[in-house]
Amino acid sequence: MAIVFVHGGVSGVERDRPSLAQAVAAGVAARSALDAVELAVVVMEDHPALNAGFGSVLNRDGRVELDAGLADGAGGRCGGVAATTVQNPIRLAR
Repeated sequence: MAIVFVHGGVSGVERDRPSLAQAVAAGVAARSALDAVELAVVVMEDHPALNAGFGSVLNRDGRVELDAGLADGAGGRCGGVAATTVQNPIRLAR
């Protein structure tokens, strides 16, 4: 049985909260824990109402600048990226 938790972020601004059901479904359908994390985060990065990827707050220059990190507890490996402009930084981190 797979258990997947996702968090849509906190902005401090009252607004409608989009469903995260697609992100959970992507994670549950994955073959491994690392796949689950990557696939769930990709769904959130592609959602325009979330402060991740496509919906991110712009930097001082008016551009999207993204960070992502991923860790494998079983193997002790990790990867991360900062200040990137790729659409899905979680894929780059992996």
